[in-house]
Amino acid sequence: MQPAVSVKDLKIAYGDHTVIEKLSIDIAPREFLVLLGPSGCGKSTLLNAIAGLQDIRDGEMWISGKNVTWEEPKDRGIGMVFQSYALYPRMTVRRNLSFGLRVAGLPKPEIEARIARTASLLHLEKLLDRRPSELSGGQRQRVAIGRALVREVDVFLFDEPLSNLDAKLRNELRVEIKKLHQSLGNTMIYVTHDQVEALTLADRIAIMRDGVIQQLASPSEIYHRPANLFVAGFIGAPAMNFITGEIAIKAENPVFESTGLAIDLANYPFLAAIKPGAATLGIRPEHIVPDRGTGSLPTIAGIVSVVEPMGADTVVWFDWARQSLSYRIMGDTTLQPGTAISPGLDIAKASLFDADGVRL
Repeated sequence: MQPAVSVKDLKIAYGDHTVIEKLSIDIAPREFLVLLGPSGCGKSTLLNAIAGLQDIRDGEMWISGKNVTWEEPKDRGIGMVFQSYALYPRMTVRRNLSFGLRVAGLPKPEIEARIARTASLLHLEKLLDRRPSELSGGQRQRVAIGRALVREVDVFLFDEPLSNLDAKLRNELRVEIKKLHQSLGNTMIYVTHDQVEALTLADRIAIMRDGVIQQLASPSEIYHRPANLFVAGFIGAPAMNFITGEIAIKAENPVFESTGLAIDLANYPFLAAIKPGAATLGIRPEHIVPDRGTGSLPTIAGIVSVVEPMGADTVVWFDWARQSLSYRIMGDTTLQPGTAISPGLDIAKASLFDADGVRL
């Protein structure tokens, strides 16, 4: 299948400073791809290069089978939604939606039909005669999204469209964007630094760092099998717990050893990949489980330092070997700071990383 968007050996540099070097990625038709990473990782730069808003030093950009490397943004067959609403304040919603179509010279009946379809999709029918100053933040962002949708193109680009909204509106619009993609089936490329948006919206996530894609995979793959320490630490809230130590082979069995710990790795899902030497054990808070006295799991002893009720669950922080670790309990807990605990470690769901930070 021909990719909807193909980036080939992309290089972007400012003078002697290279931001992106030899980056290649293919995005399938109808796919929802999220570019995720910390500030300065190159995700917005990559999106702007796809849109034609960013000069490139080398490489090629293909959209819908056409080489658009040197095409103007208006000729690339894309619709783009920015972080800021960028609406014309003196124009009504209807005029904001129709502006680009009028400039392009589309017939009036076609413009009206597109506005009607877009307004219906985004629930803007009752707002068409209002000006931006008469709309809420969420309504303004829906208009900004609608302005891209009326172009009826195959590829839509979103540059952190929800970051200016409060938490409740972000949640509501995130659901709307998900429904929109399911309804339209267009290819969507979405930039965010919010991992919740990435995990809930994406078919695949490209996690970036310093202009390099660290891992490109489904949300489930990235969450449960992170490719390296950076990905493991970036995804998850609270973040994955890391314990540094060494892997030794004892009586032909691999064992992870650290301060006061000797953990049998027989249940590690990638046993064949284990090799002796320095290593880091990573385990998510929900895979550290309360001690129920069964003895079926290796345990780690610590002292509770902080208890964070989160509503549906509770995050318990405890001190071990001058390090703060966390684990998640469903529902409420009676644990209090200062309590000694020995929760179990579900090694079957853990991650091991070698001395270079690469997943074993």
